[in-house]
Amino acid sequence: MTYKDVRSRSLTRPVALVAAVSMLLLGAGTATAALAAPVASVVPGAAQSAPALTNLNHLNFLLDTVPLAEAPGHTTYQLDTRPTAQAPWTYADKKPDGSYGRVGGGSLDPATGYWSQGAYNADDIARTAVVYLRHWQQTGDAGSREHAFETLRSLTYLQTASGPNAGNVILWQQSDGTLTPSATPKELPDPSDSAESYWVARTVWALGEGYAAFKDADPDFAAFLQDRLHLSLDALNRQSLGKYGTFDIADGVHVPAWLIAGGADASAEAVLGLSAYTRVAPGDDLAATALTRLTEGVAGMSSGSVNQWLYGAMLPWNKSQTLWHAWGGMAPAAVATAADVLGRSDLLTAAIKDAAQFTPQLLAAGGPDNAWTPTPGEAQIAYGVDSRLQGLVATAKAAKAPGLLDVAAITAGWYFGANRSGAPAYDPTTGTTVDGIEYDGRVNHNSGAESTIHALLSMLVLDANPALKTKALGIDETVATKGLSVVEAESGAVSGAGSVVTPPSAWTGEANWSKGAYVALGAGGSVSIPVPAADQARNVYPIVNQAVAPAGATRWAAGTTALGSTPNGGAGDQGITDAPGKLFPFALGRTLPAGATSVVGTSNGDASLDALLIQPLVSTVSVSGPAGDSTLYVSAATVSSLRTVVVPKGYKLVQRVYDSSGRLVPTRGDTITSTGRVTIAAGGFTVATLVRK
Repeated sequence: MTYKDVRSRSLTRPVALVAAVSMLLLGAGTATAALAAPVASVVPGAAQSAPALTNLNHLNFLLDTVPLAEAPGHTTYQLDTRPTAQAPWTYADKKPDGSYGRVGGGSLDPATGYWSQGAYNADDIARTAVVYLRHWQQTGDAGSREHAFETLRSLTYLQTASGPNAGNVILWQQSDGTLTPSATPKELPDPSDSAESYWVARTVWALGEGYAAFKDADPDFAAFLQDRLHLSLDALNRQSLGKYGTFDIADGVHVPAWLIAGGADASAEAVLGLSAYTRVAPGDDLAATALTRLTEGVAGMSSGSVNQWLYGAMLPWNKSQTLWHAWGGMAPAAVATAADVLGRSDLLTAAIKDAAQFTPQLLAAGGPDNAWTPTPGEAQIAYGVDSRLQGLVATAKAAKAPGLLDVAAITAGWYFGANRSGAPAYDPTTGTTVDGIEYDGRVNHNSGAESTIHALLSMLVLDANPALKTKALGIDETVATKGLSVVEAESGAVSGAGSVVTPPSAWTGEANWSKGAYVALGAGGSVSIPVPAADQARNVYPIVNQAVAPAGATRWAAGTTALGSTPNGGAGDQGITDAPGKLFPFALGRTLPAGATSVVGTSNGDASLDALLIQPLVSTVSVSGPAGDSTLYVSAATVSSLRTVVVPKGYKLVQRVYDSSGRLVPTRGDTITSTGRVTIAAGGFTVATLVRK
């Protein structure tokens, strides 16, 4: 069976099969669920016959030839004999006839042909080089080797080679090769090579992987890449890495001061390159030291646990304790890979928590939204999906945690239709990827460089892992999710001293007011917030804008059940953040009982209450596709949970139970043939799959 056959079959799947998965989802509650039999099954091993998913055609289309001329501080390898290189256009807009037009960043001046930002940018050039490097190494493709060579030459031309900014990188370049140090609209740093940046981190990523690939194939070019890697490491040592071992204060919390541009996101991408480099050049102390220090900093941004926000994820930005984003989320992949290279098992814990505890909760909440601020929302893009997939696969390998590959398959299903639009996001016949899927399912059908790059990085991972690829191709629909949800405080009834406030901006400087409003309570004021009924207990996280100074507390209750309290103030010193205090989801001491329909908060001081995050003790993601029907059960409980299911005649339900590290938990009754119980380990997850007998 070909890939087209699998895709065609999924698009015409009968509605009755969807009903079967919906019944499986009912097992998430305490009631017994009767499972309807699927209408059709797939020939075993069918997906294994699918051709390679990685198709470079669209990325090749984005590539253009860039004329280069030696300029003060800017040169590249063999510039005297090779006056051109290659770079991808930044965007590709889809035309009415289905073709694409290459587009630069910003607005186009028709008189000069210049874009207000540029045609090409260092971020995309660096990551394009990584795609071609990995494809060449994985397949031996000579064309990819040549594209990798030329894009690395282009990237190093953008790197400032001399002067006070040596090792930093200019972000934008015009189609005639002219550099744009200062773009419109203005971006920081300005000029773009005046300080370290995301594009310096991504340059380190590409140079590290480039050296590893060319070390034996082209030693002279590899030596050039090594020199340029050292140049950027010297720049980082003058800047962020020079602060190693020191900590800043962010709303009362100590955070690493040595992250690149203050970000675990940027630093993680540099770590990927340094890991590849250090694996083949272990004696390079400059690189090994940078790798160690950056990895320690990224791992140091680990936050929360299975029942404390941010549920084990690594925060991306040291200036906010309550903002997470899926894009740039390579932290678990980077930390897991570096922990292996460095022999630092102590660092691996942060990657395991992010991959095994946070990512399943993320999927149950609806998938890799572009931002939690701190409430989930916004569009989903390939960059975010790829970051999750890379982290799951790398951590599964480093931690010997096979359960993470089951989660990876569900994550990768996003590309094949298991997303909010219900349609494939990636086309393996063309290599195009949609630029985003909105929260309401609307699709941005453009296919720019970043989306293309990260989809291809995902496809390379799937092609390199045939068993994972088979599972992922077998998932093309998210039937239902039942996980973290939001109830606005302003939906409640305010009593006594209190009112609904709509600030001028939803953005506080480090987080967003959910729906742009909140409830302000004074001493003695209360708010009764209606919540949906449920057949299981739930964790409740009131989101409070915690002031700097102590300001009393808000007590929370559901009927006669006291749930706990949250601080109105006491956040501590603002430090490096852009706003005093923090908008934070606080855990309560007791769970919300099953059947409860309201939560009441009563304050003894001034309080700003944004919303309630409500987390089922067992969340679920139900998926379907050519491989059949599966449900991922995700625990936020402190003890093991059981869910009763009834299996349709002619089928059996196979469950794989994993602990909070993604490692298999031996259980009795792994196969359920009629009525039985699905087991979910405390803080872990279980994958239950319907299989024909």
